[in-house]
Amino acid sequence: MLKTRASRDFWLFAVVALLVLGAGLGLRDPWPADEPRFALVAKHMVESGDWLFPHRGTELYSDKPPMLMWFEAAFYTVFRDWRIAFLLPSLLAALGTLWCMYDLGRRLWTRKAGLYAAWALLFAFQFAYQSKKAQIDPLVAFYITLANYGLLRHLLTGGDWRMWALGWFAAGLGTITKGVGAVALLMVLPAAVLSMRGWPEVRVQARDPKFWLGPLAFVAAVSLWLVPMVIAALGHPNPEYRAYLDDILFRQTAGRYSKSWAHQQPLWYFLNVMLTVWMPVTLAFFWALPAWRTRLRRRDARYALPLAWWVLILVFFSIPSGKRDMYILPALPMVCLALGPLLPGIVRKLWAKRVAFGFAAIFGALLLIAGLAMWFGDPKFESRLMTDRGFTDGGRAIIATLIAMGAWMLAAAFWHRTRNGVAGMLWALGGLWVLYGVVAAPLLNPSSSARGLMTTVGERIGPEAELGLVAWREQNLLMADRPAATFGFKADWAVQFSKAMLWQTESPNRRWLLVQEPALSQCVDRSKAEFAGVSNRRRWWLVPADAIDTGCTPRIGGADTQND
Repeated sequence: MLKTRASRDFWLFAVVALLVLGAGLGLRDPWPADEPRFALVAKHMVESGDWLFPHRGTELYSDKPPMLMWFEAAFYTVFRDWRIAFLLPSLLAALGTLWCMYDLGRRLWTRKAGLYAAWALLFAFQFAYQSKKAQIDPLVAFYITLANYGLLRHLLTGGDWRMWALGWFAAGLGTITKGVGAVALLMVLPAAVLSMRGWPEVRVQARDPKFWLGPLAFVAAVSLWLVPMVIAALGHPNPEYRAYLDDILFRQTAGRYSKSWAHQQPLWYFLNVMLTVWMPVTLAFFWALPAWRTRLRRRDARYALPLAWWVLILVFFSIPSGKRDMYILPALPMVCLALGPLLPGIVRKLWAKRVAFGFAAIFGALLLIAGLAMWFGDPKFESRLMTDRGFTDGGRAIIATLIAMGAWMLAAAFWHRTRNGVAGMLWALGGLWVLYGVVAAPLLNPSSSARGLMTTVGERIGPEAELGLVAWREQNLLMADRPAATFGFKADWAVQFSKAMLWQTESPNRRWLLVQEPALSQCVDRSKAEFAGVSNRRRWWLVPADAIDTGCTPRIGGADTQND
C-alpha cells in the first residue's frame, strides 16, 4: 500500500484530512443556530419511530427535507452518542467530497493533479469550517460534487452511461437533502453548448436512448422520500400534514428562491464570500486566471466545464435577495478541480511561496496579538465574557487557546520560511483546525450549547420535578435532562406563557418553568423567580408556581422573530 511515492502521498493526505476534519468529534454538543434544530428532529425520529415527518418538539418541521436528520438518527442508533452522531454525517460527506476531487482529478489529468485539488479543497476555510459543523450544506455539497463527478466522467471520457446515471441519481439525493441539489444538473448546459460548437472530447449524446437513464435515476432518487411522504400526508386526517406538504414542496423551495424572507444581502455578496472564506484558495487566482484563459483558448473542456458551472452557480445563488455564505459552498470543489493541474507549477513560484508565508505569518500574528490584548488588556473585557458567554474563569482558557493558535501559526510559518512557504501555510492551518477541534470547541461548549444551562437547571429543580419551556430554543429541549413540556415553538410568547401557567397550576409543587428573560410577563414576581444562567447570550429564569399571579393575563411584546 505504501510501496510507491504516489500511494504514500495519497495516504498522507488521507491521514491529514481525517485529522483536520475529525479532530474534536465527540467533544462538543450541537451549537446554534442550526445544529440543535436538526439534532432535535433526529432525536424525535429515534424516540417516536416517525422518520417520515420531522418534528420540532410537538410541531411538524417543514423547513428542510429530512435527509440529514435521517443520517444523524441512524448514526445514533449505532453509536448511542449524540455528540458523535450529529457531526458524523458532515465528516463523512467532507471525506467523500475530497475523494471525488482526487479521483476525478487523476482521471482527467494525473494523480498529482487530483491530489493537489484535494489539498486545496481541504484547507479552504469555508470547507474545513463547514465540515466541522452539523449543517445540511456539507452533505448537499457532497451530493452535488458526486453528481458532477458522474456527469464529468460521462461527458469528458467518451461516454460512461453508468456514471451518467450516477450523476443524476446523486443530484436527486441532493434535492431531497436540500432543494438546491438539482443545480448539479446545470453542468449539462455548458456541455451541450460546447458539444454543439464542436469542442473535442465533449459528448452529451442526447439522441442515444440511454440518455434517459439519467432523468429516470433522478426521479428514482427523489421518489425515495417524496412518494411515501406525499401518500402519507394526503392520507393523514390531521390538516397540519397537508400544510406541511405545501410548505416543504413549494414555500421552502420556489417560494424561498423567488421571494426570500431572511438573510437579505446585495447582489455582489458571494464575490466577497469567495475572496474571504475561500482563502487560501483564492490566493492562487492571481496565477490561475491567465492559465485558465490560455486553456480555454485551447478548447480544453476539462477546465471549461467546471469553470462554466461555477459561473452558473454564482449567478443562480446571486439572483435571490436572501443569501448566506454557505450557499456557495458546493461551487468550491469544482474551482479546486480546475486549479488542481495548475497548482504544482504555482507552488514552485517564488512569489507564491512568499504569499503563502505572508498569509500564515499575518494570520498567526493577528491571532496572537488579539489573544495577548485580551489577556493583558482591560479587565472589563473578562467581565463581559462572563456576562455574555457565562465563562467561570473570565474566558482565560479560551484566550490562552487563541494565543496558542497564533503562536503555532507563526512558528510553522517561520520554521519553513519563504523557501517552503506553502508547506508552512499548510502546517499552520492544520494545527489551527486541530487546536480548534480538541481545545477551543470543548472550552466553548458549555456556553455555546445549552449544556451548562440545562445541567444547572436540572440540579436546581431536582430529579422529581417537571420542567416546562417558554420562549424556548431547540437547544433547551435537546439538552434537557428529562422530558420537558412545550407550548408551541412559533407561537406568540404570551400564548406560550398562558398555556404554561395552566400547565403549572395542575401540579404547582412539582412543576417549574424555564423562561427566556424577554418573555417574562408582568404576571411574574421576579423576587420569587430565580436567575438560571446565560446561554448563547440569552438570559434564562426559573419560575416556580408561587412566583406567578394566576389571575393575571400575560402581556408580552410579541413573538420571538429571530430565525435561529
